[in-house]
Amino acid sequence: MNKLLLLLTFSLSLIFLSACAPEVGSEKWCAQMKEKPKGDWTANEAADFTKHCLF
Repeated sequence: MNKLLLLLTFSLSLIFLSACAPEVGSEKWCAQMKEKPKGDWTANEAADFTKHCLF
């Protein structure tokens, strides 16, 4: 029973934490990426930024 409760708590925490990130391509996400040092961007982030924020 404790394992089930622990798994449920972990799953709910993960869902809530992932919901805090702005959607890729949104104005909030673009603004967040502009503040982030470009050396810390991943290749996928750079491609998404180019696709959604520049064009």
